[in-house]
Amino acid sequence: MPPSFLTAQCSLAIRWGWFQEGRFLGKVLDEWIADSQEFLRTKLPHLVVIVLIAFVLNRLLRLITFHMARVAERTGAGPGRLAEVKTLSGVIRATGLAIIGLIAGFMALDVIGFNLAPLLASAGIAGVAIGLAAQNIVKDVFNGILILVEGQFSVGNTVRVAGVAGTVEAMTLRKTTVRDADGVLYVIPNSQITTVANLSVGFSVATINVSVDYSANPDAVTKLLEDIAMDVRNSAAFKDIFLEDPQVLGLDSMKGSQIVFPVVFKTRATQQYGPMREFQRRVRLALEEHNLLPGDPNRVFSSFLSEAHSSQDRHAQTGGAGSPGRSQPEQETAPSHDPTTLKPHDGNPFGGE
Repeated sequence: MPPSFLTAQCSLAIRWGWFQEGRFLGKVLDEWIADSQEFLRTKLPHLVVIVLIAFVLNRLLRLITFHMARVAERTGAGPGRLAEVKTLSGVIRATGLAIIGLIAGFMALDVIGFNLAPLLASAGIAGVAIGLAAQNIVKDVFNGILILVEGQFSVGNTVRVAGVAGTVEAMTLRKTTVRDADGVLYVIPNSQITTVANLSVGFSVATINVSVDYSANPDAVTKLLEDIAMDVRNSAAFKDIFLEDPQVLGLDSMKGSQIVFPVVFKTRATQQYGPMREFQRRVRLALEEHNLLPGDPNRVFSSFLSEAHSSQDRHAQTGGAGSPGRSQPEQETAPSHDPTTLKPHDGNPFGGE
């Protein structure tokens, strides 16, 4: 509709007195003017105050979350921890902005004059329905927030959670991704994480049980293990890994023909495997060099059976050379193999069993 036509219609309406006082359009125009005056006088200042408060809270929330990330960077947090702080700050900022916008919108509608009771009732029913349908997701999110805030573990840590052991590759508020030693990737909802074993915090303690034959001198074996452990401790490859000198606890137990000597290593977290392998390699060579046998819990019983068979053979020979007039009782032939006898297995000096 062209503007000239509207102008003509307004001119005719004014000329014919449609907007005169007391007529319908005149009353409507007067009420519009009165409502506009009341809005400018009472409601508009309230709306301005609401918008200003929301703007200030928005800027304050952004400043706090930005400062969280800056503090983490200044304190020298690792990449994993820094990523967690940034994730948490982003979640706080987004959630805070949504809450501020929702409250400000409700207050603005109330100032304008909208009836919020039906809207709030509908929102409450919808919230209950969503909460019941997605309660596991809500649990995941809340548990994820607690994990991030308390710093139970971070990206790159070696952990045992929900029956899975491995390295944490990624974290969100809903799930944690862990890759185990076989390369299998596990996605664990945060609500299932009730107990956390963090292997990357502080230090690690490794105990190696060295098994030696019963015939060995315990004092000589203890001195030999101490020398080997200190050589590993002072080697160039592992001297920066150890936190304390290794401890040889002495003769701990005797099982059959084996005696067990525990050796304790205290190293940096998750770095105990290299020294353990090197120590076991050197022990194997040292046992051969000093003509020491590894412990075998079955060697005593095998030796006893061999002596028993030898005694029977000697008795049979002696009885055959006796007086010819005396009849010898018939000797039962011993089986070549006793199926109830445990076959001695290859000795493992580190098994302790």
